[in-house]
Amino acid sequence: MSVIDLSSIFVEEKQIPEQHRLLEEVNQREYLSNGEMLPWNGEVHTVLSPVCIQTAEGLKRKVIGTYPLCTEKESFEALDAAVAAYDNGRGEWPTMSVSDRIDCVALFTEKMITKKDEVVKLLMWEIGKSHADSVKEFDRTVEYIYATIDALKDLDRRSAQFSIEQGIVAQIRRSPLGVVLCMGPFNYPLNETFTTLIPALIMGNTLLFKPPKHGTLLHYPLLEAFSTCFPKGVVNTIYGRGNKIIPGLMKSGKINVLTLIGSSKVADELKKLHPKVNRLRAVLGLDAKNAAIITAHADLSLAVQETLLGSLSFNGQRCTALKIVFVHRSRVDEFLELFAAAVAKLKYGMPWEEGVALTPLPEPHKPAYLKECIEDAIALGAHVVNENGGLTNESFVYPAIVYPVNKGMKLWEEEQFGPVIPVAAFDDLEETIQYLIDSTHGQQVSVFSNDDDELAELIDPLVNLVSRVNINCQCQRGPDVFPFTGRKDSAEGTLSVVDAIRSFSIRSLVATKLNKTNKELLDAILEDKTSNFLSNKFLF
Repeated sequence: MSVIDLSSIFVEEKQIPEQHRLLEEVNQREYLSNGEMLPWNGEVHTVLSPVCIQTAEGLKRKVIGTYPLCTEKESFEALDAAVAAYDNGRGEWPTMSVSDRIDCVALFTEKMITKKDEVVKLLMWEIGKSHADSVKEFDRTVEYIYATIDALKDLDRRSAQFSIEQGIVAQIRRSPLGVVLCMGPFNYPLNETFTTLIPALIMGNTLLFKPPKHGTLLHYPLLEAFSTCFPKGVVNTIYGRGNKIIPGLMKSGKINVLTLIGSSKVADELKKLHPKVNRLRAVLGLDAKNAAIITAHADLSLAVQETLLGSLSFNGQRCTALKIVFVHRSRVDEFLELFAAAVAKLKYGMPWEEGVALTPLPEPHKPAYLKECIEDAIALGAHVVNENGGLTNESFVYPAIVYPVNKGMKLWEEEQFGPVIPVAAFDDLEETIQYLIDSTHGQQVSVFSNDDDELAELIDPLVNLVSRVNINCQCQRGPDVFPFTGRKDSAEGTLSVVDAIRSFSIRSLVATKLNKTNKELLDAILEDKTSNFLSNKFLF
């Protein structure tokens, strides 16, 4: 066995390429509330990078900077600002015309682009994402914002028409819901956060925005743009320990929409705190245990390639990652050999290295948890298939292929969210369907087969168990125009460019009986352009 040496994976500060170095710490001492950047002189949280630095005293996590640990007091002040800005739907932002809200979001995006280098560098250092993928995340987020603007223009153009049914004339548009509490995930702290924040904002809602614990500082360069591009109180940031500042906000009953990309357990707890659960709209992207099903009729070369991407992109730290792989028993030995060889070819190292695929993990507890999962599987009869699988140095874990995984092991049910790939053999496709039936998750599945009859037989039951069935390719979110959701504990609501606009708004209409008097009234309002809602303005 050829044991790799992980002792040299982390380098001295002077060995980091100059363009990727953090020349100084980012010590955030302010936060955005009620349209102002308010100073903070209280307790702060020190942000440690998953990247360790070789020093005379040994390996030490790089200190990136600090951010405020605000209290309930500041959180409630931000809530009051958001409530006042919405003003029961009468505020400047919710009553603003769609075209004017679009202009504000477009201006924000222009200012955001000027901060690209700062955000990308912090993204790389805070969560260990490769520089190339950090750039990709920023660019994809900008593309998503522009796609959202285009989708809203298209929706508004169609809404400019009037409907006439049974003597009633009506104009049907979409209206905001109120105050939105927005919480994003650490793995895509910019993109996933903005796929909820931007649609909520552009539809006229006001926001409380809590950045994720890992991936907080990267939002700091954007706060000034939020403060200058939107009316006072429309966007407010809240910082602090989530378990201390969020429960009170939910108990207040003043949150109209909860949007969270995270765990189903946290989502369940937060929803129960709201005094009027029936009034609370939830848009949630939650846990997933996506399976790959590789049948006897699969192209193994393709299956290995897609499973590699699906299970190890960003170290497997994606909700859409493949987190368990089922292979027909007649092909499993060959698959494991090819898959182990493919994993061995992946470049591992620091986020700034060109072509790097495996990088350090941001969650401090993750290496120990993954080790626990591997040891549990081994104790119950599995083994690590690939050389060096599970080797660890501080925050870096080398991918482990674990086989055979079966019911009773942690890796069978728990979402490992890291570079451990459980593999199970099956004899009958019914076994894989039963796994998905029993699972508490229902986001996606990948099926690998070149037999059309076999695929057809699988597709019909699978579409009723998960929200997306991928044929001969990995699970993924994109393209962003496709609906992104899940069944069971995996999601609530649907996100895509168009679906997100609908998720953060409600259909409202103005209607009247079609007679001479009412027609003259409508004509006058339209001609004088005295209403932002009742309008036949055509957006280009």
